[in-house]
Amino acid sequence: MRINLKYSLLAVLLPLQALSQNLKVANLHCEYATNPQGVENPAPKLSWELQSDGRGVMQTGYRILVADNISALNAGTGNIWDSKKVNSTASLQVAYAGKPLTSAKTYFWKVMTWDNQGHQSTWSTPAQWQMGLLNKADWKGAQWIAYTRLRDSSHFVPLIHLRGPKKLGPENDTLPLLRKTFAVASGLKKATLYICGLGHFDLSLNGKKVGNNFLDQGWTFYDKQALYVPFDLTQELKSGKNTLGVMLGNGFYYIPRDKRYRKMTGAFGHPKMICRLVMEYNNGRTENLVSDLSWKATPGPVIYTSIYGGEDYDATKEQPGWNTNNFNDSKWQKVIAVDGSPVLNSQKADPLKVMQEFTPQSKKQIASGAWVYDLGQNFSGIPQIAVKGKRGDTVRVYPAELVSPDGGVNQKGSGSPHYYDYILKGSGVEIWHPQFTYYGFRYLQVERVVPQGESNPQHLPELLEIKGLHTRNSAATIGNFSCSNELFNRIYKLVDWAMKSNMASVFTDCPHREKLGWLEEAHLVGSSLQYNYDIHRLALKCMNDMRYAQTAEGLVPEIAPEFTNFGGIFRDSPEWGSNSIILPWYIYQWYGDKDALATNYPTMKRYLGYLATKADNHILTQGLGDWYDQGPKAPGLSQQTPKGITATAFYYYDLNIVAHIAEMLGNKADAESYRKLAVEVKSAYNKSFFNADTKQYGTGSQTANSISVYMGLVDEKDKAAVIENIVKDLRNRNNALTSGDIGFRYLLRALDEAGRSDVIFDMNSRDDVPGYGYQLKHGATALTESWAALSAVSNNHFMLGDITEWFFNGLAGINEAPGAVGFNKIEIRPEVVGDVKSARADYHSAYGNIMTDWKKADKKFSISVSVPANTTTVVYLPVEKSAQVTEGGKSISADKNIKNLGYRDGKLMLGIGSGKYNFEANW
Repeated sequence: MRINLKYSLLAVLLPLQALSQNLKVANLHCEYATNPQGVENPAPKLSWELQSDGRGVMQTGYRILVADNISALNAGTGNIWDSKKVNSTASLQVAYAGKPLTSAKTYFWKVMTWDNQGHQSTWSTPAQWQMGLLNKADWKGAQWIAYTRLRDSSHFVPLIHLRGPKKLGPENDTLPLLRKTFAVASGLKKATLYICGLGHFDLSLNGKKVGNNFLDQGWTFYDKQALYVPFDLTQELKSGKNTLGVMLGNGFYYIPRDKRYRKMTGAFGHPKMICRLVMEYNNGRTENLVSDLSWKATPGPVIYTSIYGGEDYDATKEQPGWNTNNFNDSKWQKVIAVDGSPVLNSQKADPLKVMQEFTPQSKKQIASGAWVYDLGQNFSGIPQIAVKGKRGDTVRVYPAELVSPDGGVNQKGSGSPHYYDYILKGSGVEIWHPQFTYYGFRYLQVERVVPQGESNPQHLPELLEIKGLHTRNSAATIGNFSCSNELFNRIYKLVDWAMKSNMASVFTDCPHREKLGWLEEAHLVGSSLQYNYDIHRLALKCMNDMRYAQTAEGLVPEIAPEFTNFGGIFRDSPEWGSNSIILPWYIYQWYGDKDALATNYPTMKRYLGYLATKADNHILTQGLGDWYDQGPKAPGLSQQTPKGITATAFYYYDLNIVAHIAEMLGNKADAESYRKLAVEVKSAYNKSFFNADTKQYGTGSQTANSISVYMGLVDEKDKAAVIENIVKDLRNRNNALTSGDIGFRYLLRALDEAGRSDVIFDMNSRDDVPGYGYQLKHGATALTESWAALSAVSNNHFMLGDITEWFFNGLAGINEAPGAVGFNKIEIRPEVVGDVKSARADYHSAYGNIMTDWKKADKKFSISVSVPANTTTVVYLPVEKSAQVTEGGKSISADKNIKNLGYRDGKLMLGIGSGKYNFEANW
C-alpha cells in the first residue's frame, strides 16, 4: 500500500549546518515562460529556482526588483517595484505588486534570495517581460484587412460534420499575399509587431521569414476569439525603407469544398489579417504602423490549402521580391476592410515549430514515375522536396502512416485523399514544403518524378531530395526515462512519438484524420505528458478553449474548440467534459498555478450544475464510457463496463475536486454543498453497482473495479478485496488487459497505489495479445488508436499512453507526495519488479531537476538521487530490514541531513532535503 506520511522534514532540516555551497537564483519565469511577450495579466506571476551544491537548502526570503529600463535595474533600482525583503519560502507564482503596468511596455526584473543556512544569493541574471495589447484601444485603429470577403451564404459555423449537403457544391478561396512598405527613422530603440492572420499567417520582413514558427497562430473558435502573436523586430528593422509581407492560409478558418478529404465542411470567413507595429525611439518618441486600407494584396502562389486535404503550390505564380522594398506593386489591388474576431488575446502557448528532420531509410518504385519512401518513423509534419524540371511540370506527394500490400501508401485510417501538388517554375533546383497544413505519416509516395540517378526516359522532373519535417508544439522537453528492459524503452519511445505528434495548438487526437481537441486525453494522459514536456501553457490554452466551448446550459462538449457539434453521445460524455475540472486541478498540483483554479472555477460550477440536471438519483449514464476497450466486438463504445460506472465515478471525482478548490478559494458554502452531494453520489453509486457478495462493481471489469478504487468510491473495508479481484481478472486472462481509453489509467494507478507494480509489469511485458508490445511487434513506431494496431484506424494516437506515468513514478520512483504542490514535497519510491535491474529518470519540476538512477543485483541495491533546493523528500529503499545502508560510502547515521523514518511494507524510509545523494544497501 502507498504510505502517506505527514511531512515534518522542514522543521528537522532548518537547523542543519550548511555544507560548502553556492546559492544561486536561476530560470526566472514570468507567466510560466522565459522572457515572454504578450503578457496580459495586470499582476503577472513570477517564479524562479534556487540552485545550490549544499544539502537541505530551503529558501527563507526573497527580494524582487522590477524596472522599466535595464540601466535602472543594473544599478539596483526597482523604479516600478521593489518588494523589499519578504520572509517567505515562496518561489512559484509570486504575484507582481508594483505600479500599474502599461500596454506593450517592456519590464526588467531580477531576484535575490536567502536560505535557511544563513546564505544570501547574489542577484539573478536579469530577465524581462513585455506586456501585450490589453484592450481594443491599444490596437490604435488597426483594421482587419483582406483580399476578398466571404459571402454570407457561405458562412457555416459550427462547421458541418463531414461533407455536407451535395447542393453546396465545390468552393475554393484565394490565398493572398499582403504587403506594406514603410519608413523607420534612425535611433530605433525597440520594435514589436502584434499580428493575427486568420486562419494562419506566414510573416516576412525585407524578404526574410520572421522567426521559425509554424502554423501561427493557434486555432480557436474564431467567431468568439482569435489569438495574436508578438514578434520582436528590433534587430531586423533598418533605418529607412522596410517592407512587411504576409502570406495567409486557411487552417480551420476556411475549409475548401472539393474531392479531397475533409472531416468538416464550412467556413468562418476568408483569410484576413490585423496588426500593429510599435516602434519606440531613443528620444522617447513612439510610432505605430497598423493594418489599414493603405496595404496592398494579390493572389499568392499557394493556390489551395486545407487543414484536412493538403496543399498546392504553383511556383509559376511567384512574384520574386514581393516582400522587399523595391518591388513594384502597382498591379496589386488595395485591401478591403472586413470584420474579424470580436476578442483578441495573445498566444500564450508555445508555437509550433519544425523540431526534427527525417531522411528516407529506403525507397521503392511502384509504377512508372511513382516511388514510395520510408522515413522509418510515424510522426506529425510535412514533406520537403528538392526538384528540377520543366516549367509547368507537377509533382504530387501523398503522405501516409501505412502502406498497402501493393506497396503504395494507405490513407484509409488517416483521411483520404490528402496530398500536395507542386507546380515547377523551371529554374534550377526548387525546394518546397507546405506552409499551412500538416499530416501524420511515415511514408511518402511521390508521383510524376524520377529520383536522381534513376533511368528517366520520359524526362520527368528529377527528385534530388525528399525528407520529412516533424512539426509540433515547441514545449520544452523536461523529462527522460530509460531502464534495463529494452521492451519498456521501446514502449516509452512509442508513446513519446504519439505525444509529440499530438501536441499542436491543442492536444489533438491524431495529426491527420481529425486534428481535434478531444478532451479526455488531456487529463488521462496529462500526467504522462507532464513528466516529459512542460505542458503548462498548452494546458492553459486548452482551458481557454473549454471556457469558450461551454454551452449556456453548462455542458462542456467532448471537443474544444468545438468546431462542429457532433451531438448525442459524441458531445456529452462526463469522462470528456470533466476535463474542465480535472485539468485545472492537475495544473495546480504540477505547477502551483492557483490562478488556473480561480479562472476556471465558474466553468466548473456550471458544469457540475449541468451534470446534476442529467443525473437520475445521482447516477449518470450518458456518453461513450470506456471508449475503445477490448471485447468481443470491434473497438468503439464500451463493451466491458456499463457506461453508468465511468460517468458517475467522474461525477463523484469532480465533486470532491471542486469541493477542495472551493475551500481553497474561500467559498466555504460551495465546498460544504459539494461534499454533501458527493456523499449522496457515492451512496447511490455503491447501491447501484457494487455487489457486496462478490466484491465487484458492475460487470467486474478491470475498468469498473479500478476506477472505483482510485476515485475513492470503495469503502475501506472492501478495498483489499476489490483490488484482489482486479488482479484475479488479469491473472485469469494471462495478464491480458481489457481496459480502454478511460479505464486504463485507473487500472495502472489502482495497481500502483496498491503496491502491485508486479502486475503492471506482467501486463505490459508481452507482445502476443493486443497492447504496447503487440503494437511494436506489428511494426508500429507511434502509439496507435487501438490496442491491436488496426490498420483501419489511426496509427498515431496518444489516448492510451498512460504507461509513461508509471515508468516515471513507478519504475523510476519520482512521485509528488500527497498534498504537495509543484513537487515541493517528493517521494522517491522505485518499484523493483520483473526482470528490471536498473532504471533512470530525470524530471525538471517547477522547483528544479529531480533525478533517480537505481540498480539492483542479488542482495544489493543502489540509487543516486538528486533533489532540488526548496523541497523535501522521502526516499523509499526496497531493501531487507537488516540491510546495511550507506550514503557516499558512509553510514547514513553519520549524516545529519538524512533521517531514518522507519521501515514499513518492505521499504526503508529516509527523509532528506535538497542535494545529491548516493545510497547503497547490502544484506
